[in-house]
Amino acid sequence: MSDFSAEEMQELREILEKEKIRKLKMLYSHLMDSGQIDALADIFTEDAVCQFGPEYGTWEGRETIRANYHGVFDAQEQFSAMHHITNHYIDLTGPDTAKGRSYLLDVVTTGPADGQPIVWFGLYDEEYRKVDGTWLISRCSLQFLWPQRMTNPGFEVPYPDVS
Repeated sequence: MSDFSAEEMQELREILEKEKIRKLKMLYSHLMDSGQIDALADIFTEDAVCQFGPEYGTWEGRETIRANYHGVFDAQEQFSAMHHITNHYIDLTGPDTAKGRSYLLDVVTTGPADGQPIVWFGLYDEEYRKVDGTWLISRCSLQFLWPQRMTNPGFEVPYPDVS
């Protein structure tokens, strides 16, 4: 017999699912920064959509995401940039779906000419879907906030909505 109530057991299950999603998001940064682009593309659903604003555009489908990430990162040395992800807030929206927001601090490690290592401050707004028991990213929308503000439509809607 468990010392946990049914409500506490449900909360524990939700914590476990959210931790799996946080691990997925951390894997995203590690794979990107280490140049493991094929593995990076594999953590997206087949029909995933990435919205990266005017800087990189909208990418639809896993194979387009794979090709475009290769185009951006193939010429870069491993860990020449580091994507620091913090403040990951997640809402489970169904048994196999979730959404979340995390903060991005993107820095270069190769010594920029002006001495400024910060490339971007931004926010990731994402949706996740469990496919065959594994959480994947189904939508990734990056809101660039600094040094130039470039946000995607719908960004103005508060998240999380605590009203």
